[in-house]
Amino acid sequence: MKRIASVIGLPAESVEEYERLHAHVWPSVLACLSANNVVNYSIYRYGELLFSYMEYAGSDFDRDMASMAADPVTQEWWAVCMPLQRPVDDRLEGEWWKELPEIFHLD
Repeated sequence: MKRIASVIGLPAESVEEYERLHAHVWPSVLACLSANNVVNYSIYRYGELLFSYMEYAGSDFDRDMASMAADPVTQEWWAVCMPLQRPVDDRLEGEWWKELPEIFHLD
């Protein structure tokens, strides 16, 4: 099981729309996440920062993420959500959400 935590900015003017969208995530987007082995996925907000946590239960992370990125409905969802977000300055090249290192875990 791969655990992934990440952060991205969410300006105050985007909070209401972002939370409205995520109160009713499109069913096709949820199905795509599940089909690509994403489980236990949550997004939290702290002020103008979003924190995301998900677990990956598959065996080929890169393949599944590429499959999800190629999904037309997921691309539409991202096109709606991405303008609301502000990537953090110290993210790696190619990252949208900055992936965080795991410091501690207890099962």
